[in-house]
Amino acid sequence: MSVLENYPINEISVGQTVTYSKTLTQADVILFAACSGDVNPVHLDNDYAATTQFGEPIGHGMWTGSLVSAAIATRLPGPGSIYRSQHISFKHPVKIGDTVTVTLTVSDIKERVKLVTLDCDAHNQDGKLIAKGVAEVIAPTEKLAINAGKLPTITIDSLE
Repeated sequence: MSVLENYPINEISVGQTVTYSKTLTQADVILFAACSGDVNPVHLDNDYAATTQFGEPIGHGMWTGSLVSAAIATRLPGPGSIYRSQHISFKHPVKIGDTVTVTLTVSDIKERVKLVTLDCDAHNQDGKLIAKGVAEVIAPTEKLAINAGKLPTITIDSLE
């Protein structure tokens, strides 16, 4: 089991950067649709998606947004942080098989209220900007090293 460590407010500095990467799979698209209720056929129907400007199914925009959340929760500030706000602009679609890397960069710290502002960029494996935004996070005050949560095995009956 992996251990997650955080950066408490006194260990965070302007310019500090972390990355988090994940490859979008067909199963991710199906599970995200099931969890969110977003069953837009551009994500789930190959025939329909072929008629769109994308020519094939694309991932949900908020799947990319969720990678920002994962980076905050597991990397910077990490466990114990409170995700307060997010502004995000989507620039290009993510297709199945794309690897998205989110980069978080600390741009401001308000130590009195423990508020950290993070510039958030997401690029695909070709370096193309997928999304850009700014997040505000309340940083923890205590150092933590905690076991990562364990996900159950999930199976999908069919990947049509």
